[in-house]
Amino acid sequence: MDPVSERLRARHPQRIDLSLERMRVLCAALGDPQHKLPPVIHVAGTNGKGSTVALIRAIAEAAGLKVHAYTSPHLVRFNERIRLAGTLIEDDHLNAILDRIEAVMAETDSEATVFESTTAAAFLAMSETPADLAIIEVGLGGVLDATNVIERPLLSVIAPVDYDHAEFLGTDLAAIASEKAGVLKAGAPAVIARQKEEAMAAIERRAADVHARLTVLGVDFDAWAERGGLAFQTAELFMDLPAPALAGAHQIDNAALAVAAAVELDLPEAAIAEGLKRVRWPARLQRISAGPYGAAAKAAEAELWLDGGHNPHAARALAAFLAERQARAPRPLALICGMLNNKDAGGFFAALKDSQATVFTVGFDGAAAEPTALAAVARGHGLAATPAGSVSEALDLALRLGAGRVAICGSLYLAGEVLGASEETWPV
Repeated sequence: MDPVSERLRARHPQRIDLSLERMRVLCAALGDPQHKLPPVIHVAGTNGKGSTVALIRAIAEAAGLKVHAYTSPHLVRFNERIRLAGTLIEDDHLNAILDRIEAVMAETDSEATVFESTTAAAFLAMSETPADLAIIEVGLGGVLDATNVIERPLLSVIAPVDYDHAEFLGTDLAAIASEKAGVLKAGAPAVIARQKEEAMAAIERRAADVHARLTVLGVDFDAWAERGGLAFQTAELFMDLPAPALAGAHQIDNAALAVAAAVELDLPEAAIAEGLKRVRWPARLQRISAGPYGAAAKAAEAELWLDGGHNPHAARALAAFLAERQARAPRPLALICGMLNNKDAGGFFAALKDSQATVFTVGFDGAAAEPTALAAVARGHGLAATPAGSVSEALDLALRLGAGRVAICGSLYLAGEVLGASEETWPV
């Protein structure tokens, strides 16, 4: 664990407690930095939030804007969560901000969770650093998420809504969508991803309540892969753009959201094209060629991919990517999978059951599912699965058995351990 994460966990409650009251009290004591940010794009959803943030940021930076970004979780270092005018926050700056937050909490005898403290730190740092735009990703849900003290976003974005975090958000998709639609605010237009019918109905109800104008993918604009690029169309315009530099067919829709946001911001087409080519977002179908794992795969002439998707929706995207890759260049396929013990492992493996992959299950630091139990779930969905003691052991087994294509998947925490194995692969 990196030093900043250790500090936060030692000094703040680690629980998830969806409420805005503590956050409002903390922000007020800090001078309400959330009201002093540059124009805000607030991004919610279940899957694709981080990719959409990365895409919007890349486009805005290509247009010459200075952009703050707040995302979660981090992969290797806590600093990844807070990007100030394009650069990850430095350790000294971050610790000084946290000192101020803890001093205010001591003075007011108040309490805040780790995520609330993190969010307050991001708002404070961003409010004191000049920039043209701030892109803020929701942590969990929407209505009661700590980021939702933002009252007047320039633009709201809702990525695809699906099932995840059932222990907090439940299993009613309409209710989940209602929670996430809490980022919609009066007077702020919103760009909405393709949604299941019940999710879209809930979002439309919230939009009607607050009088937010919706622009919906598949209704008001659309995008599709064409001739190796991305075609984007509204009723008024058509753009022939490069494909996004993020692997997977699902990134077409994420790119469409980002392009629609850029159109709302009136950013030039040249910047949109450059941003799509320039975007980077680690651990989302990332090809690994450096560090110890990349070197091992390279020596065996095997492809190595890393993906942090951890729910059935994300597993379907991974399955589609692997199927397309296998159709073009068939290779023996292996999955190295670790998951948190509160995730839907059955739904994850059900999405991958037709991949014909050999599965190796692993643990990682934290509340990981036990590898033997995880392997049993995979076998229950028709996949050959073997528990392994570590990613290194699993990769060695996979390569010795002849795997030519390996995907490490199932958790951003696992992905962070893989990327953290070498400074060569640290996110920057």
